[in-house]
Amino acid sequence: MRQPSPMILADLIRDKATSRPDFKVLTFEHLTLDDEATPDEVRTYADLSANADRIAAALIAYGMRRGDRFGLMMRNHPEYVETMIAASITGCVMVPLDPRTRGEKLAFMLRNASCRGIVCADYCLGYVVPVRQQCPDLRWTLALETGEGVPTETVASTPATDSLRAVLARPAAAMDIRLESGADPLQIVYTSGTTGDPKGVVFPNERFGAMAMLGVLAGYQSGDRPYTGLSLTHGNAQAVTLAPSLMMELGAVFSRKFTKSRLWDVCRRHGCTVFSLLGGMATAIYSEPRRPNDADNPVRFVTSAGMPAGIWEAFEKRFDVRILEWYAAVEGGMAMKPIGEGPIGSFGKPVVGMEMKILDDNDHECPPGVMGEVCSRPFGAKASVEYYGNEKASAEKTRGGWLRSGDIGHTDENGWFFFDFRKGGGIRHNGDFINPGFVEKAIAEDPAVSDVFVYGVPAASGAPGEKDVVAAVVPVDRTGFKPAALFAACRKSLEPNFVPSYIQVVDEIPKTASEKPQERFLYEAFAPDAAGVFRDTGAA
Repeated sequence: MRQPSPMILADLIRDKATSRPDFKVLTFEHLTLDDEATPDEVRTYADLSANADRIAAALIAYGMRRGDRFGLMMRNHPEYVETMIAASITGCVMVPLDPRTRGEKLAFMLRNASCRGIVCADYCLGYVVPVRQQCPDLRWTLALETGEGVPTETVASTPATDSLRAVLARPAAAMDIRLESGADPLQIVYTSGTTGDPKGVVFPNERFGAMAMLGVLAGYQSGDRPYTGLSLTHGNAQAVTLAPSLMMELGAVFSRKFTKSRLWDVCRRHGCTVFSLLGGMATAIYSEPRRPNDADNPVRFVTSAGMPAGIWEAFEKRFDVRILEWYAAVEGGMAMKPIGEGPIGSFGKPVVGMEMKILDDNDHECPPGVMGEVCSRPFGAKASVEYYGNEKASAEKTRGGWLRSGDIGHTDENGWFFFDFRKGGGIRHNGDFINPGFVEKAIAEDPAVSDVFVYGVPAASGAPGEKDVVAAVVPVDRTGFKPAALFAACRKSLEPNFVPSYIQVVDEIPKTASEKPQERFLYEAFAPDAAGVFRDTGAA
């Protein structure tokens, strides 16, 4: 018989519901919603346990067996976590789906994972219903009535759709945990699919407990309040905020989605002491107009994956925080740069038990300062990844026993690792490799800019491997925005090769659930003569 383990989500919640039933472990805040009068949603361990049992009973009533898959598609609601726990109880496998996903991409993931049902929010039904006929295994839909942007009768009026609110109103009875071992899968997390069809990474139940250890490595303390606006459909929100908070009894705070303008207000209101950033989020926050109380906040430190070196120290000083930089991929591998250690711009060194190297195309380790692919593996063992139903991709990802990140980086003489660019995505302009972070910092500091992302397009010169620099910019006031003035500001603060060749004015930077800018959509909309695209003429 399997023994209960705190590494297993279902076991962890059962234990905490007994030892600390009334501890308010999760808060889902509403300051970031239009209706600020809506009270926050708070969950104790006892709440999570009882509601998870109710949802688990519903899954079993649908005929879901151990190992059966179902989609989970909603923003950050408490019911997301409760459904996740229910998956662990029943031995079923959840498939997190970005609530913005639609069309063929949504149908592909539901089909690829052979999902038998889907738990979603009512505002996702407009995406789910049109693809149900394309997914022959999909038998049921369970929808949460949120009242957020859709009529209240939406769920009741949608054919073949049941109410999650009705399920949660039923009496709760403790369900038997059907897991056989921690190796049973808990979820299939799909990659973003920016270069092809998404691939589903299979996460065993015991990996949730391993993710919780990130809180220990990062230095979370008793009484800390982690915060995130990143989607729970992404591994970062689970690993940096949810798992450590549930394991360490920390009162985590979640927003429905990331908000750069209200982030500090949320932290002040709830006393949040740490929050998580990814990539372009830091630049977006830094782009916000300066306020006298920027440094007046309770945040001790920020966990960052991709803090641009160009704004690192300025970010810390402006907001009076420290940066803990780390690096990992959904498939595995992890490095960390502790606060105050190592050079600015480094993502650290591999954590204990992990081996990491920069390898060239022949799998030879690159000397310091020479770029190659960031590769990792468990110390003394081979790396392993399971892409659901795709043995070929799994084998290629771990060719030679190394986890191939697809990221190009280098080390310095002291063994600190640095990220340079995504494989195939470097920007070489007039013979120099351009660091987008420096360009983004210069533009983000302009008061006319609300958000910015820098990428490359094939050079107009036609030079092989060369790219022109494009700055996709969201103006504060589009009607009064003057591209020539921004080009002039860039020429004053950047070396010539770093000055953007083009400014692409957009309403928003398209981003993934993890707030990672989606370059391909900007690239598809780009043309030198397209509306909203401006070329530097060399004069303000």
